[in-house]
Amino acid sequence: MSNQRIKTPCVGLCSTVYGDLVCRGCKRFHHEVVNWNLYGEEEKRAVWRRLEILLVQVMTAKLEVFDPSRLRAQLEQHQVRFVLEQSPYCWAYQLIARAARVINRLDAYGVALLPEFRDWALPNLREAIDREFFLLSEAHYERYIAPRFLRERMEIRL
Repeated sequence: MSNQRIKTPCVGLCSTVYGDLVCRGCKRFHHEVVNWNLYGEEEKRAVWRRLEILLVQVMTAKLEVFDPSRLRAQLEQHQVRFVLEQSPYCWAYQLIARAARVINRLDAYGVALLPEFRDWALPNLREAIDREFFLLSEAHYERYIAPRFLRERMEIRL
C-alpha cells in the first residue's frame, strides 16, 4: 500500500466550482474546500471527524464490518488507500467506492451487507451511499452553518 497519508478528503470530483455549497465529491462545505490549505490541524481534524460521523451513520445502516483486521489486510493487499485512524466503516466505504465493480464476495473482506441490501449490486449501493452521505452533509450545512452565514450577512448590512 502507498505510504502516503491521505491529506485531504478531496476525491477529485469537486462540485463547489459549479456553485454547490456542499461538494458532491468529498461532502465538505464550500468554505472548507476553499480554505483547506489555510486550516490548522485542529480545524482539519474537525472536518475529518464530521465527515467520518456522517459516513459511519450511512454505512452502519447498510452493512456490518464483522472483521476489521481482515478488511484492513485486504485494503492493504489491494492498495486501496484509507485513513487508518477512522472507523472500519469508513474503510469499507473506500473498498466499495474503489472496487465495487470487481468484488465478488464482500464477506472475503470482513464485511456483510444487511439483509435488506443483500440483493443490491455494489455499484448501486455505492451510489445510494454517496447520495445519502451528500444529503446528510447538506442537511448539516443547512442546519448549523448556513444560518450563521445569513446572520453575519445581515449584520454587515446593518
